[in-house]
Amino acid sequence: MKMSKKNSKNYLEFVPIRQIERFSADENGVITLEIENKGVFNRLAQKLLKKPKISYIHLDEMGSFVWPLIDGERNITEIGVFVKEHFGERAEPLYERLAKYFRVLQSYGFIEFKK
Repeated sequence: MKMSKKNSKNYLEFVPIRQIERFSADENGVITLEIENKGVFNRLAQKLLKKPKISYIHLDEMGSFVWPLIDGERNITEIGVFVKEHFGERAEPLYERLAKYFRVLQSYGFIEFKK
């Protein structure tokens, strides 16, 4: 079976791009993403179930450190260098954690990867 060029690229070379631009940081540096709940089902849930128009997602310490580093230029490996420098051994296993974190962000539509 022949692998396509797309599948042969190392995941750590992917460049994440934020899809959520509304966010804030508190006095402790904790990042909160503001997610607007759009669409027909969300509008129904807002009216019938009193669901909020905006959801607030609070990132943990490492996520709050990583989020501002997602600039559409750095790949996951490059972001990992900053994380390792900042967190040291607490970041280990570094690239496994980062890969999982970026997969989660992508699954929720918070990031995409540069093509």
